[in-house]
Amino acid sequence: MSKMNPIELSLFSSRVSAICDEMGIVLRRTAFSPNIKDRLDFSCALFGPAGELFAQAAHIPVHLGSMAFAMGSIVEAVDWQPGDLLAVNDPYLGGTHLPDVTLVSPVFFQAQAGLEGTTKLIGFIANRAHHANIGCDTPGSMPLSSTLEEEGVVIPPTLIFRRGKLLPGASLLPGIGKTLSGDFAAQAGANQVGVERLTELVNKIGDFAYQAAMEQLNDYADRITESVLATLKPGRSVFSDTLDDDGKGSKNIKLEVSLNIRNNRVELDFTGCSDQVPGNLNCPEAVAAAASYYCFRCLMPADVPACAGLFRRITLITRKGSIVNANRPAAVAAGNVETSTRLVDLVFGALAMILPRQIPAASQGTMNNVAMGHINASTGERWDYYETIGGGIGGGPNFSGLHGVHSHMTNTLNTPIESLEMNYPLRIHRYEKRKGSGGVGQNPGGEGVVRQYEFLRPAQLSLLTERRLKGPWGLAGGGDGAVGVNLLNGETIPAKCNLSVAAGDLLTLMTPGAGGWGKP
Repeated sequence: MSKMNPIELSLFSSRVSAICDEMGIVLRRTAFSPNIKDRLDFSCALFGPAGELFAQAAHIPVHLGSMAFAMGSIVEAVDWQPGDLLAVNDPYLGGTHLPDVTLVSPVFFQAQAGLEGTTKLIGFIANRAHHANIGCDTPGSMPLSSTLEEEGVVIPPTLIFRRGKLLPGASLLPGIGKTLSGDFAAQAGANQVGVERLTELVNKIGDFAYQAAMEQLNDYADRITESVLATLKPGRSVFSDTLDDDGKGSKNIKLEVSLNIRNNRVELDFTGCSDQVPGNLNCPEAVAAAASYYCFRCLMPADVPACAGLFRRITLITRKGSIVNANRPAAVAAGNVETSTRLVDLVFGALAMILPRQIPAASQGTMNNVAMGHINASTGERWDYYETIGGGIGGGPNFSGLHGVHSHMTNTLNTPIESLEMNYPLRIHRYEKRKGSGGVGQNPGGEGVVRQYEFLRPAQLSLLTERRLKGPWGLAGGGDGAVGVNLLNGETIPAKCNLSVAAGDLLTLMTPGAGGWGKP
């Protein structure tokens, strides 16, 4: 295939991205849980034959960045056949944390009769979705844990279907019996749509033309990254910050990045970060990569193709056994949500030293994870609920911050009150903007929210939250945002805790505001 002109390349990029968008629509409309159908806690993407990211929808940054980093190690270990479907959630083998379950399907091209071989592997379809029940003893599967095994069922890369038939051993996985149930079936259906659409595209343009277009798209993305990095002043900048605590006794946990730009490439050195901690703020290296990729993606044009070529010039250095590259079996439930979010603050803080009038102040710096539910020990019946809550987005050089929205690595929505009260024994008393929580400045920081739950039945409550000790930082003389506050019946409770609550108890979360930009 000859080199594509810009219009042809743009059309091809839009076609493959549209496949991911359609997968997301199918997954959302066929899922059962509010986590997927309401909060949109899922991601869809296409990969090349070696597991390199090729296209993605604008879903969850921490999902897609980590898949881009780790997919190669997943796909190379399997003898793939048409009709296969693989599941994985192991954070140390390509996952993020256990509630995020990834389903992977291969795509094969049917060669014309008479050619050597009948099928050829041309790529993979994958989607990742959050499951509130992944077999954890703590409802919501976001516990205050010390080991990976305490967080639920660990799924190494495991074939569920082989040539279109359910494998017997797959029935031992949560949510899988003689057939896929609920959200797993929705994920499998989304993958099937992706396989069909990509097969149609390859059959239409041909295998060799498709492979050539994929290479050209990645090369184009690489040229965009090169041009963006060429505008940055070469040199090194170092930025440090601290996580509040891990809920297990460790406090003021150090995060540090040394960012080095040279020869139109960027190196992010995280070796100065704390050792892994007893709690679950640890994360696999793939999560640190996701945060780093996201930050540099924010510097690029909005219409840049989201593929592996975009990240060729970004190199990570981590230290094994640290909080950003933990050793098994370290707990990681909060690493994927809280540490990843604070790593974005970290990288943006370093970039602000290089681009002082382009980087906004810190956003809320937490996902405010709320997990709750009840398990009946005698019957095995249970209900599980999980959500994240929005807060402030930082003010920037040319704009004020946004109020009460999810920021950076989450990109989900809050569960609508109507859906929450219809599905769970809960009632929302307050859901409002937290006035005065944004940092002051020429462009003030966005404000957090106040969300108050009443428990209508006894339940188990788990909180994994950050920015309860030190507010999100302002820039260029702007003020810090207000710290978050967690209350149970009006009394302050820890940022990370696991509590039993009674019917009539009131949980109030006051999420952090964001930093302001510029002197007031």
